[in-house]
Amino acid sequence: MKRIAIQGELGSFHDIAARQYFDGEQVQVVCCSTFEQVYEQIKRDPTMIGMTAIENTIAGSLLHNYELLRDSETAVVGEHKLHIEHCICCLPEDSWETITEVHSHPVALMQCRNFLANHPDIKAVEAEDTAGSAEFIQRHQCRGWAAICHAEAAEMYGLKVLQNKIEDNKHNFTRFLVVCNPRKADFLRSLEKADKSSLVFSLPHEEGSLSKILTILSFYNINLTKIQSLPVIGHEWEYMFYVDVTYKNLTRYRQSIDAIAPLTKELKILGEYAEC
Repeated sequence: MKRIAIQGELGSFHDIAARQYFDGEQVQVVCCSTFEQVYEQIKRDPTMIGMTAIENTIAGSLLHNYELLRDSETAVVGEHKLHIEHCICCLPEDSWETITEVHSHPVALMQCRNFLANHPDIKAVEAEDTAGSAEFIQRHQCRGWAAICHAEAAEMYGLKVLQNKIEDNKHNFTRFLVVCNPRKADFLRSLEKADKSSLVFSLPHEEGSLSKILTILSFYNINLTKIQSLPVIGHEWEYMFYVDVTYKNLTRYRQSIDAIAPLTKELKILGEYAEC
């Protein structure tokens, strides 16, 4: 059985993503309050696997999670892209006529802004988690309260779905990374099937330093799919670059890494895995 640490409650999008990624396998989901706790679980138990969101097509990158990933010394062994859909749900005894407020994570509320605007009599209340809001309503039997969460969470906690797919944007996806202790990486992914890599490096504050890196990657037919910069604290105008690349030839990819390494500072391969 695989033990998967997630941020959030059972029924949350992290939980759904973990079960989809490991579909057909026996998994035990370990719920954590914060992303920091996810990495602490892996540090304490080398057999633990982590599932952590890294970017969303609407909200953008989760910048703090990039830093946690770099500092954690874990390895990325996979990715999963989850279609984000929201429903509004309540206790079976409630209805549209009795609902006075709706609880959910601030991002979920933002993603359902048009829906909420069409229901001005329902007060939106921020909470820590989407599925956690549903669980709270069920556990405390909160009459007149509703939650915005995934329909699977509503079913899990015995709530009635008043309306499904209430999100404003129907093309909303979140990308999750599967991480683990580096010593466990080869048991969770095959390097022969890997065609994507996540890198992080810093560059000297010199003119053209980034363009040189991109030119070399292009020469080796390495496709840049994502680049995210974060400032290096305490070093003015210096940045850490988080880069995702895809490749068709493992040898050419390895050669490109050897070629850019002398031009970078603190180059680190965060993980090599199969593109989703």
